[in-house]
Amino acid sequence: MQITKDVLAVLQERRVPQVFGFINSKKLEDNKDGVEALKLWVAAGERVGNHTYSHMDLHQNTPEAFERDLAQNEPVLELLSDKQDWHWLRYPFLREGDTVEKRRAIRSYLHDHRYKIAEVTIDYEDYLWNSAYAHCMAKRDVRSIEWLTSNYLSVASDYIDGDREMAKLVFGHDINHVLLLHLGAFSSAILPQLLDLLKQKGLHLVTLEEAESDPAYQGDPDAATPPNGGSLLEQWMDVKKLPYPKLPLKPYKQLSDICR
Repeated sequence: MQITKDVLAVLQERRVPQVFGFINSKKLEDNKDGVEALKLWVAAGERVGNHTYSHMDLHQNTPEAFERDLAQNEPVLELLSDKQDWHWLRYPFLREGDTVEKRRAIRSYLHDHRYKIAEVTIDYEDYLWNSAYAHCMAKRDVRSIEWLTSNYLSVASDYIDGDREMAKLVFGHDINHVLLLHLGAFSSAILPQLLDLLKQKGLHLVTLEEAESDPAYQGDPDAATPPNGGSLLEQWMDVKKLPYPKLPLKPYKQLSDICR
């Protein structure tokens, strides 16, 4: 609840347009704190969407199992939102199907059930810094927290630039983007600086609906997603066989080991 309160305070202070929180309701079972946090989220006027009931990996399951998991998540979404505007799916792991047949089957289901896909174009695995920050805060390791902050902003900056470059390679121009973030221990501490970074890059925030009104979101790469998943831009890069911009490696080991 405290993480949610702190993040909502930042969003409200910065007048950020409505934000979608994509949820897995299985994680609410025997988790009163998670339930209350979600109530706070929607009470503040933010939105919720479907991320499947159990965070199911479509690559490891059948379309029928994925559809059941998607439907099992809906009762909680209906309770949280008295409207029908929760009919957005964000694929777990950004995996839209390891075969084109599986991809098409789920897209057909989504169309029939009035879902829209919350595609992602900017993703730098921000969740990697959350546990690291929690461990460093527990140890009150100021120097490590300073490194986490500078490293996060450096990686975010490089990947935002790289994703915008990919958009130009795919579409010939920049597009409206969708930024994927995860709510966690580091969120409220880093969010103000991330918002400043976006502003410095000439970006301004809009709602998910506004972002995906861009024609770039109306096309479909219509191909199997890579094993590790992929953003909409990465899927198009692969389909068009375009060379990726050079980006720095993320510090997986350092983030795993720091403050342990």
